[in-house]
Amino acid sequence: MLEILYRDEFIIAINKPSGLLVHKSFYARDAKVYAIQELRNQIGGQHVYPIHRLDRKTSGVLLFALDKEVLKIMNDRFATREVEKKYLAILRGWSPEELTIDYDLINDDEVKQTAITYFHRLQNAEVALAFNNKPTSRYCLVEAIPETGRMHQLRKHFKHIFHPILGSRPHGCNKQNKLWLENYDLKGMMLHAHQLIFNHPITNEQLILNAKINEEFSRVGAILTLDLKKYE
Repeated sequence: MLEILYRDEFIIAINKPSGLLVHKSFYARDAKVYAIQELRNQIGGQHVYPIHRLDRKTSGVLLFALDKEVLKIMNDRFATREVEKKYLAILRGWSPEELTIDYDLINDDEVKQTAITYFHRLQNAEVALAFNNKPTSRYCLVEAIPETGRMHQLRKHFKHIFHPILGSRPHGCNKQNKLWLENYDLKGMMLHAHQLIFNHPITNEQLILNAKINEEFSRVGAILTLDLKKYE
């Protein structure tokens, strides 16, 4: 059963599990379960309309409209950047303390799109995991706030600055992913949409929705001795 974070007569938000598709996709034709149908079944067959998207492997806050008029209002607010999305990610290496990544991305239609991500580092970690002839490996926990919403934006941006998200495929470090798969059986991706801030489409009241990290994220955090209590 999906964890419902917020619900009224206009919108509903869930904490999407990692591995669950939002809807049918050409890129994942093997999937038979989708967030749309699962949520619809859970709330008695009522239609739900996804307002934004999360990658299949990304967990966290996912917002739906309960009618098409609300969907249009919220789509406009996302388009005009009136909604703030905050993500937690575990990266390879120790990133800069804070940085705005302004790096255009090419979509599937070969069109260049503006893409901007701000992030700041929360914690550093170093573990006794040999890699590239070094006895230890370094990682960090960051909070990322994308100003635009391009496909795989965070994954591509962090790879661009040479601090890929742990567990990201294909926009990650294959050698690191293999290392963690062999040593810790890590199959997930360490990217979680932990907070969504926006004004209600009807009342205009500010809403701050928080989604707890999943067990896999907590497990990796424990391996790295990261303090994740406030997110669990």
